[in-house]
Amino acid sequence: MNMNELQRKPSVEIVGHSAANVDQGLRSYMIKVFNYMGAGLILTAAVAWLVANTGLITLFYNIDTQNSSVTMSGLGWLVAFAPLIMIFAFSYVANNKSLGAVQLMFWAFSAVMGASLASIFLLYTAASMTRVFLITAATFGAMSLYGYTTKRDLTKLGSFLFMGLIGLIIASIVNIFMQSPAIYWALSYIGVAIFVGLTAYDTQRMKDLYYSTRGSDEAAGKMAVSGALSLYLDFINLFMYLLRIMGDRR
Repeated sequence: MNMNELQRKPSVEIVGHSAANVDQGLRSYMIKVFNYMGAGLILTAAVAWLVANTGLITLFYNIDTQNSSVTMSGLGWLVAFAPLIMIFAFSYVANNKSLGAVQLMFWAFSAVMGASLASIFLLYTAASMTRVFLITAATFGAMSLYGYTTKRDLTKLGSFLFMGLIGLIIASIVNIFMQSPAIYWALSYIGVAIFVGLTAYDTQRMKDLYYSTRGSDEAAGKMAVSGALSLYLDFINLFMYLLRIMGDRR
């Protein structure tokens, strides 16, 4: 059974297990998901800080101190697009490789993402990034708790948000060429709304996938890493859009 098949399966009725055992198993699974996610965020932050505060920054960015401008080098553009390529590669690895390979892919993705985000240390003040991070953590925590505890089925909401995400990506690419401030700010607020909703949806989806993977340690382990990646991306994107709105530029 591959990962795509697991994701298409709905929650199933639990037979022969007490509610206490099921709850304990689900809690352990979700803790594992959030542990992976948290470790990935720490790795990303560490790599971003290291690149921004050492000579490594010159590999990815051309910094003109006289004109106060920062542009990406060829390697910088490669690193900027590498996470998108790795997302597609992650799906293949999750479906065809071992749990160890999936974990390695997750750590590699987190590190590359850190290198691609190093420029925020050049663009925003440390105080504002700390403030926005705390706001992001509080918002993410609240929506994730809602997704975990709500009895409401968020499947339809997830489908709507996914369509919104596709539109957001297309509009963002178009605005690279248009350079419209109005569109920039509109997309920032829309991005926050989308990833707030996706946080709740993805958390609930992790619960459904837990029931689908019970009985297979290998599948459950892969799904925990995949779930961590989904929530990691929700957190990173929510942070970046909030930073665009609330961050203080240098």
